[in-house]
Amino acid sequence: MNNPRIILAGGSGFIGQVLADYFEKRGHEIVVLTRSPKPRAGAIREVAWDGETPGAWAGELEGALAVINLAGRSVDCRYTQRNRRLILDSRVNSTRVLGAALAQCAQPPPVWLNSGTATIYRHSLDKPMDEATGEFDATPAARDVFSVEVARAWERAVNEARTPATRKVVLRTTMVLGQGTNSVFPVLCRLTRRGLGGKMGSGDQYVSWIHEEDFCRAIEWIIRREDLSGPVNLAAPHPLPNREMMRTFRQVCGVPFGLPATEWMLEVGAFFLRTETELILKSRRVVPGKLAASAFQFHFPHFKQALENLLARSTG
Repeated sequence: MNNPRIILAGGSGFIGQVLADYFEKRGHEIVVLTRSPKPRAGAIREVAWDGETPGAWAGELEGALAVINLAGRSVDCRYTQRNRRLILDSRVNSTRVLGAALAQCAQPPPVWLNSGTATIYRHSLDKPMDEATGEFDATPAARDVFSVEVARAWERAVNEARTPATRKVVLRTTMVLGQGTNSVFPVLCRLTRRGLGGKMGSGDQYVSWIHEEDFCRAIEWIIRREDLSGPVNLAAPHPLPNREMMRTFRQVCGVPFGLPATEWMLEVGAFFLRTETELILKSRRVVPGKLAASAFQFHFPHFKQALENLLARSTG
């Protein structure tokens, strides 16, 4: 990696912070494009952008090693008409403006990694989904019609960008397990310790996931590997059913029992928490086809191993 500068667009959230810390420790200069820039210590700088229009931020792309676009309004909300528009526009517009800026670079970055989502794959209990054989139909029973529509529009914006000198990668990311305040791991730990760590809904729906360390390592791997392009699944190789996931949380947290939550209970809870049950009930059985084929080695291929590591770090 001759040029150490990495651009994180929309990189002020949990995943952006994890990536910034990871690459800073490896000697890279990090430029975070954000709506509300703040002074940062060390090799991390924040630069203003709105995710929609060209600006001075585009100059940061010149000669960078990589651009990683993480921008997008959180899907942890009620899917009102206004929120649907914000979710869609924040993803598509930021992708389009980055593509346009890259096309104007005199010295464009060699690779552009743009966030996507593993939710693009259909609700699947019967077969794993990789990049080559995955199926994309929405499943109304999983309430994922809107999410699949967003996922397809997001990837279409990447594919339509004219960046012949820049390799394009779409990150079909699954649930990232980490210690961020609002990330999934601490939330489910709290629920489990309060006796609410039972299965959710039928418990049969698959959960795909990746440890935050493997997530960062996979991003670095993709940057280095010029043969990786197009969609890449960021997922550990062993997705598991929700009932097994929650059983593992109880084992690791030392809680013998967890009350299950039926679908109607989840609906009530989602209403009051201002979120959607699709985030819990859709079966995402996603596997890392391209990463495996390129010989990427996971440090945490199994769910229990990942939880034990995160719990040891949080208590240590």
